[in-house]
Amino acid sequence: MGAAIQFFQGVDEPVVPDIRMTRSRDGRTGQAIFVFEQPEALAPEAMGDIGGMYMLDEEGQMVTREVNARFVNGKAAALEATYTWKTSADFERFMRFAQRYAESHDLGFAGKEEEAEQEGGQEPEGD
Repeated sequence: MGAAIQFFQGVDEPVVPDIRMTRSRDGRTGQAIFVFEQPEALAPEAMGDIGGMYMLDEEGQMVTREVNARFVNGKAAALEATYTWKTSADFERFMRFAQRYAESHDLGFAGKEEEAEQEGGQEPEGD
């Protein structure tokens, strides 16, 4: 079984989110912020009210109820969900899910150093 994200139980969200993570200095607590641009969960034919974001994999399910729509010109354009962990064990569980989700959606992972390299990473040449 691969990993999936759902807003309606039993219906996988096909749009892959941008995910940003923050952690406390001691590493025990933190958040993952998911941003889904134009997700199918916001389509007019969607199944109703979104009650949360469900992250499913072979270990089971993790849930966050912190899901908000972002509006542009009065229309829902994106969903933002925040998953918060409060222990190292919760963080490790989230990272196992994230790895499985990345593998099942052919995604890569970029840490701070890798992001700098991808953004050019070189100093601009002077005059």
